Amino acid sequence: QVQVLESGGGLVQAGGSLRLSCAASGRTLRYYVMGWFRQAPGKEREFVAAITWTGSRTYYADSVKGRFTISRDNAQNAVFLQMNSLKPDDTAVYYCAAGLSFGKVVSGTIDYWGQGTQVTVSS
Repeated sequence: QVQVLESGGGLVQAGGSLRLSCAASGRTLRYYVMGWFRQAPGKEREFVAAITWTGSRTYYADSVKGRFTISRDNAQNAVFLQMNSLKPDDTAVYYCAAGLSFGKVVSGTIDYWGQGTQVTVSS
């Protein structure tokens, strides 16, 4: 069993930056594909970014490409999402997720979800 816990959310002005962190306990994240998803009010949860367990491959939603960067530190059992040039449309609850297949994570088939952290971008 893996427990994942997000942190780093908050309120930021448009154009600003935030760095989200995801820490795992109970089991190593080392062999899991990790992803970030988000859910805005009244909308379905959507994929944001994913990274393989080696960190050699990443994939981003078109809406965040060039602004967000996903990374991981297996020694720390942690995953990060650096978010730059934030827009009001980025306002959502951001979720960390773990899965055993890159394709499954990107498609939303997840083994473990975090509780989420709120990101609010003001205009």
